[in-house]
Amino acid sequence: MADNLLDFDAPALERYFDRIGEKPFRARQVLRWIHRYAESDFARMSDLAKGLRARLAQLAEVRLPQVVGDATAPDGTRKWLLKVDGANAVEAVFIPETDRGTLCVSSQAGCVLDCAFCSTGKQGFNRNLGTAEIIGQLWIANRQLGRDPKGERIISNVVMMGMGEPLLNLDNVIPALRLMLDDNAYGLSRRRVTVSTSGVIPGIDRLREECPVALAVSLHAPNDPLRDRLVPLNRKHPIRELLKACNRYLDKAPRDFVTFEYVMLEGVNDSDAHARELAGIARRVRCKFNLIPFNPFPHSGFRRSSPDRIRRFAEVLQHAGVTVTTRKTRGEGIDAACGQLAGSVTDRTRRSSRVTHRITELHA
Repeated sequence: MADNLLDFDAPALERYFDRIGEKPFRARQVLRWIHRYAESDFARMSDLAKGLRARLAQLAEVRLPQVVGDATAPDGTRKWLLKVDGANAVEAVFIPETDRGTLCVSSQAGCVLDCAFCSTGKQGFNRNLGTAEIIGQLWIANRQLGRDPKGERIISNVVMMGMGEPLLNLDNVIPALRLMLDDNAYGLSRRRVTVSTSGVIPGIDRLREECPVALAVSLHAPNDPLRDRLVPLNRKHPIRELLKACNRYLDKAPRDFVTFEYVMLEGVNDSDAHARELAGIARRVRCKFNLIPFNPFPHSGFRRSSPDRIRRFAEVLQHAGVTVTTRKTRGEGIDAACGQLAGSVTDRTRRSSRVTHRITELHA
């Protein structure tokens, strides 16, 4: 099979061109054509020698995920279903806002972590996505969205918050992140690229050393007993150790805070007492909280906290001096909201048929 040049960040592409006897600057030219100009046909890469274009057509290709679904919600949110192999399809979501355009990118086909409130986790897990399958989501979205009247790309921010746990796939995620940041590719700033994790501590430390971008942590509970039930990974990486990893990360992070994501589940994690516990966490690490109204999916066993309860929860945190935002729910009508991405995955964990039971917090 021909080499897929989407798999290579700049250093890897230079090594590839050296291996086929070409000078390193050719790698920069091709990188610009593929990523900056969204070109997949070597014959149209006009500043390459004709002989090199012909050679690349024999040796290599730009192989993208196949778009098999494309839906747009009334609020402008757009979701693509992308087939990555014969058994799996993943989802990517574009969220337009007045001051930015954000693409939510997937990193795995399914997810192994099985968070209680997440549709992706309930369908099980098959495999990691390759670098080409990750960066291909951004390539396709840029190509299909076009540019604004000033000629600028519409996507200004990327969040690794789609299907999967990015920090369990860093061998492929880090090259994709480097392409997002590369001035010859997508040219995004580190502040505008965010990786979201459920709390994989070794991955947080590796990301800190190799490609520190903005960090978001899916917290969802203020104490270990409740988080053990909502986010099973907490049994391996409890909150105390997670906060230490966050503080280590901040030494090299492009932002001076970590974002804690907190899905609001009625009667489970949304009491004033929970908010006061979170304020205690905020005193241990520089952070802000992003409250996420729960987005329902079939048989989840959870209900969304009421707007009044979310507002009161935020007030308790704000009175304690904590920075809080509440995420506006987008794309519900096309199942593109946070926690709803499901795609189509051949489940190696054989989890998808399991019954989900309702979790309640009895001592809030």
